[in-house]
Amino acid sequence: MVLTVYQYPKCGTCRKALKWLDENDVEYDSIHIVEHPPSQDELKSFIQKSDLPAKKFFNTSGKKYRELGLKDKLKDMSEDEMTKLLASDGMLIKRPIATDGEKVTVGFKEETFEENWK
Repeated sequence: MVLTVYQYPKCGTCRKALKWLDENDVEYDSIHIVEHPPSQDELKSFIQKSDLPAKKFFNTSGKKYRELGLKDKLKDMSEDEMTKLLASDGMLIKRPIATDGEKVTVGFKEETFEENWK
């Protein structure tokens, strides 16, 4: 199955991830995460398949995250509330998200990509 990568073109981490995929001849479809953010249901599926808590899907270094004061609010939110918020604005989502339909990775670490996508 072809890898799907949700990314933001201006994001340095996303560019590094796509470069790694290109250099390793990994076929992928690229989706602009701000123009086409994953739906709440897709995010729930990603969270389940990644074995990561929902809060790990937030772009904690993003301007929007700080503006909304999410650092303090997340601990009191349910997963449902978190996924609804994430689905509402692609800039809140940590990127890139890569998935083959079975596995999901969030962010870019070369070792993680090596393990999962090579």
